[in-house]
Amino acid sequence: QVQLVESGGGLVQTGDSLTLSCATSERTINAYAMGWSRQAPGKEREFVGGYTWRAGDIRYSDSVKGRFTISRDRAKKTMYLQMNSLTPDDTGVYYCEAGPSIYSMRYRGTGTRVTVSS
Repeated sequence: QVQLVESGGGLVQTGDSLTLSCATSERTINAYAMGWSRQAPGKEREFVGGYTWRAGDIRYSDSVKGRFTISRDRAKKTMYLQMNSLTPDDTGVYYCEAGPSIYSMRYRGTGTRVTVSS
């Protein structure tokens, strides 16, 4: 069973930075593609970014490209989402995901909420 536990969400102001964490198992962080999605209030969940570690392939949505960065610490079995220059449009629940590829995420955590005030 794949466990994904997000943390790091909170209330910030426009322009602030925030780093989200996703704790998982050694097997998951080494074997699966991992990434982040988010769901804004009243909207559908959307892809934020993802990384296929083996292929060195990383993708971001256009809305976050240049502002968000995904990384991982294999020793800590944790993936991160560094978010800079946050705006109210970045408000939502952020989910950590894992799967065979960033286009086929089969597992999802319970989410961590990010609120960006104007």
